[in-house]
Amino acid sequence: MEDSPSFSTKEIYWLASCFWGIITCKLFSIGYFLSDLAMVFWHFPALGGLEYVLHHGLSMFSISLSLMSSQGQIYILMVLISESTTPFVNIRWYLDVAGRKSSTIYIYNGIALFFGWLIARIFLFIYFFAHMFNHFDEVKKIFPLGFYSLLTVPPVLGLMNVVWFWKIVKGLIKTISKARH
Repeated sequence: MEDSPSFSTKEIYWLASCFWGIITCKLFSIGYFLSDLAMVFWHFPALGGLEYVLHHGLSMFSISLSLMSSQGQIYILMVLISESTTPFVNIRWYLDVAGRKSSTIYIYNGIALFFGWLIARIFLFIYFFAHMFNHFDEVKKIFPLGFYSLLTVPPVLGLMNVVWFWKIVKGLIKTISKARH
C-alpha cells in the first residue's frame, strides 16, 4: 500500500489559508457584483445598460459554480484579476460627473485605464484561452455544466472586453487630441 503524503502543521495552515483566501475572494466578488448590479438597476440606464447586467450575471454565475464545485479555480481567479481595472472605470465616471474631463488627472486615469485594460482584460484573456487550450485534457474533466460554462462564458466576457477596449481607445485618442489643442 502506497504511503499517503504527510503534511506538517505549517503546511496544513498554509493550505487552509490559501483555500479560505480563495473562498473569501470569490464571496467578496459576488458581493461586489451584487451591489454594483443593484446600483445599475437603481439608476438604469445611466450607470450602464444591459451589457453590464449580462457581464455581472455571467460573472456571478461562474463564481457560484466554482464555489459549489471547487473546480476551475485558476480560471475564475484569472478572470477576477481582470476586475482590477474597475477602479479606473469608476474614477473616470466620477471625474466626468464632476466636470473634470479636461483635467490632467482625467488624462492620467485614461492612460492608466488603457494600459490596465490592455494587460488585465486583453493580454490576460489571451493567456487564459491559451492555457485552457494547452490543458484541455484537464478542462474536459470538469463537471458538465462547469465545462460548457467554461467554453461559453469567457468568450462572451472576452468579446465584451474587446468592445469596451475599443471604446477606451477611441475615448483616449479623443481626450488626448483635445488636450493638445
